[in-house]
Amino acid sequence: VEETSVVAAASHGAKLARLGGGFTTSSTPPVGTGQIQLYPTENVDYDRILTEHTAELIAHAHDGQQRLLARGGGVRDIRWRFIDAIQSLVIYVDIDTRDAMGANLINTICEKLSKRIAELIPCEMGLRILTNLCDKRMAKAHCKVPQAALSNQEFSGPEVVDRIVNAYLFAAHDVYRATTHNKGVMNGIDPVVIATGNDWRAVEAGAHAYCCRSGNYQPMTRWWKNADGDLEGEIELPMAVGTVGGVTTLHPTAQAAIKLLGSPNAQALAEIIVTVGLAQNLSALRALASEGIQRGHMSLHQGNIRLAQREKH
Repeated sequence: VEETSVVAAASHGAKLARLGGGFTTSSTPPVGTGQIQLYPTENVDYDRILTEHTAELIAHAHDGQQRLLARGGGVRDIRWRFIDAIQSLVIYVDIDTRDAMGANLINTICEKLSKRIAELIPCEMGLRILTNLCDKRMAKAHCKVPQAALSNQEFSGPEVVDRIVNAYLFAAHDVYRATTHNKGVMNGIDPVVIATGNDWRAVEAGAHAYCCRSGNYQPMTRWWKNADGDLEGEIELPMAVGTVGGVTTLHPTAQAAIKLLGSPNAQALAEIIVTVGLAQNLSALRALASEGIQRGHMSLHQGNIRLAQREKH
C-alpha cells in the first residue's frame, strides 16, 4: 500500500536504530472516549446529580456488555465540563475497548447513556459520538543512534547529529515545516494502519489534533543530542487501533498482516505503528540533513518506471 521509497526509508531508519539498541516502546491501556453533549433546559445542579449517579451510569453502560467485561474492558470513568460559549454540558465517557478499535462500542454506549442522563437532567440532547482525539490511548517509541552510524561522504557523524536536531527545531518553530515533518511521520504510520484494516483517517485526525494541544502545531517527533553526542528521538501519539472486529477480522489481507506482525494485541500494534513512524522520520531527517531526499527517492522512482515499462511490453 506504499511507494518503494517509503518502504526503503522505514527499513533504513530501523537499521540505524538497531545500531543503538533498537526501539523501546510503551503504551497506555486501550481507553477510548465518547462525548455526550446536552443543553440543560432547567437550572439544576448537574455536578451533584452526575456525581451521585456516576456508579449507576457505569452499571447502566455495562448492562448487555458481558463479553466486554469478561475480556477486562468496560467504562473506566465518567467526567464532564460545561462550555459557556455554547451553553452546553459535555459528558466524557472513558471506555476500555480491549483489542477492538471500539468506535461502534463507544457510540452505542454513549447513545444508551444519553437516555438515562436525560431522565436525570432536563435537557435538549445534542451529539453522542466518540472523539478521535483519544489522548488516554497513547503509544510511545524511543531510539538512540550512535553518531558514527550517521556519517557520510559530506558530513561527519557529529555534524549529522547536529543537523538532524536543527531540522527538528525548525519544525518546532515553523508550522509550514512542521506540517511536512509530520506528513513524513504519517508516511510510515498510515500504511501499517491501512494494512491491518484499521481506520487511517481516525488515526490521522487524532495525531494532528494532539500536535495542537499546546495551541501551536508541533512536530510529532522530538530529536536531541545526548551527553555522549549520540542522537536520540521519541514519538508519542494517540493510537486508536484494534486487532479484532471490523475489517481487521473480515479482510484476509488484514488478517495476514496481523499474523506477519506476530499477532499482537491492540496495545502492541499501536506500539509497532508509532515505531514505524519514528523510523520513517529518522530516515527522512538524516537524508534532508545531509545529501537531500531526491537522490534516493528518484533512483527508486526510476526503477518503478522501468518496471512499469517492462510490464507494458
